[in-house]
Amino acid sequence: MRKIAIYGKGGIGKSTTTSNLSAVLALKGYKVMQVGCDPKSDSTKNLMKGMRIPTVLEQLKEKGEALELKDIVFEGFGGVLCVEAGGPTPGIGCAGRGIISAFEKLEELKAFEIYKPDIVIYDVLGDVVCGGFAMPIRGGYAREVFIVSSGEMMALYAANNIAQAIKNFGRRGYARLKGIILNAKNIENEQELVAKAAAEIETEVVMYVPRSGDIQTAENQGGTVCEFVQASPMVKIYQELADKVLEMSEDIKGDE
Repeated sequence: MRKIAIYGKGGIGKSTTTSNLSAVLALKGYKVMQVGCDPKSDSTKNLMKGMRIPTVLEQLKEKGEALELKDIVFEGFGGVLCVEAGGPTPGIGCAGRGIISAFEKLEELKAFEIYKPDIVIYDVLGDVVCGGFAMPIRGGYAREVFIVSSGEMMALYAANNIAQAIKNFGRRGYARLKGIILNAKNIENEQELVAKAAAEIETEVVMYVPRSGDIQTAENQGGTVCEFVQASPMVKIYQELADKVLEMSEDIKGDE
């Protein structure tokens, strides 16, 4: 099983990138599970025809100990298994704690042993790397981390913070930073800016994802380019990203 985390600041296109990546991997024949780790709970909607699925936290609150896997794991486009950790009511409680509760419940219900995914992708909000948001890195859930960034200052600032957190946890044998996925915003000298920032945090730009209206066209229909704009050049871009992620990730036994 490959265990990958994709981090990035809010609004950078991390969930769009992750869902398109999951769709491509599923079409390549892999059994993929995507776990949304953002209180907005919108990571998987492009795999679920634009629908929001019930979150682990919502179902825990409603069903308690009667909660079953079928209440929190939903099959989306291409057979991708979709999970949303969820978050607390705004202003009440800690979103990071919500992620921890969700992960604990997935383990308790033996989700990975039962579904046996080939690839698990955690889609994680990277504005802060504290508590539950660091869970995929430090909890042994993810082995490889990719950061989605543009050339915007705040996106690069967040990327630097995420890289520092990974470096700190990496010394303890947890996840490793594999590189930056440049999700272009078409700002001036963007590729040079991101390449320079990547070098400063001792990593590389693994993929340049150009800005494309096809993404919005697909999302307006509730899905990925693989599903709704199959002739788009973006399909090939995400296929190339999938190949790179596979090449740079390690296939390990589920009990490691």
